[in-house]
Amino acid sequence: MNPHPFWQLLICRVRETWRTPEAIFWVFIFPLVMIVALGLAFRSDRVETILVDVEQGALSESITASLQSDERFKVTVSPVGEAQRRLRVGKTELVIAASDVTGEYNYTFDPTRPGSLLARNSADDVLQTAAGRKNVVSTSDVEMDEAGSRYIDFLIPGLIGMGLMGGGLWGVGFAVTDMRIRQLLKRYMGTPMKRPHFLAAMMGSRLLFMIPETLFILFIAWLLFGVVSQGSYLLVGLIVIIASLQFGGIGLLVASRAKTVEAVSGLMNLVMVPMWIGSGIFFSPDRFPEIAQPVISLLPLTPVIRSLRMVMLEGAGLLAVAPSLLLIVVWGSLSFTIAIVTFRWD
Repeated sequence: MNPHPFWQLLICRVRETWRTPEAIFWVFIFPLVMIVALGLAFRSDRVETILVDVEQGALSESITASLQSDERFKVTVSPVGEAQRRLRVGKTELVIAASDVTGEYNYTFDPTRPGSLLARNSADDVLQTAAGRKNVVSTSDVEMDEAGSRYIDFLIPGLIGMGLMGGGLWGVGFAVTDMRIRQLLKRYMGTPMKRPHFLAAMMGSRLLFMIPETLFILFIAWLLFGVVSQGSYLLVGLIVIIASLQFGGIGLLVASRAKTVEAVSGLMNLVMVPMWIGSGIFFSPDRFPEIAQPVISLLPLTPVIRSLRMVMLEGAGLLAVAPSLLLIVVWGSLSFTIAIVTFRWD
């Protein structure tokens, strides 16, 4: 019995990847580093430190004492020019100056930075209260710190989507171009193999690595930060499989004609950078203007991350994520079909 070309190519690609230490690092170790680094950077602390600079003056000591009564503030007393410089370079979020004559407080902050605006409002509240202000209306606070409501819970689906995109495009597209450069594709031409067999094997090999990579990410996120899915893990797995095939197809399309490393690297960045910025890996794509939303929603990575967050954060079912899955399938089918037509061995 002659083994089918697809299975032989699939086994070959899996062995080649597994025997490459660099590939194992990018598949398993790099996602772990990203999770730990970003999880620690955006962990849910009970108290968020607010950096404030107080300009030197007659009232600087009283202002500092009032702010330091609240454990959120870290206050630095600086000369006038130094305080402004620290604000410009991002070493502080707010500069407070007080008039020696009128006692008026002057706040210097960057309204485009959420942390700077928060620092201004928080500092003003503390100083006004210290000056004797009374609240007209009584209020009460309810703090939410449940699984699914933290930034790390929001971040993990984005990192999974980013890994699927990178693994599909670089793992497939770059590998195909490297084979073309080394003249391996010409050798495949002389074998009893059809073009779809080769392309399907390339996509299938990435799928075999993306599934354990995703499981590894989910396990580490649960172990270190208590991240759990509010919805079905089977549905998460379905999304991962379909998304892996989609990005594998896009990777094949990008590499269908590329003949040099520089060419495929430029094409990869051209495809990936808009998704890095707009698809919501680290923040919601709703931050972009309304006019950009139709374009962002059609990017291949956007429905992947959106459906993952719907399942993991909201507990959504198959019907709720069906439109996103349909868009993923369309992208994958179109890219794979076009790749078959345009693919060149040399």
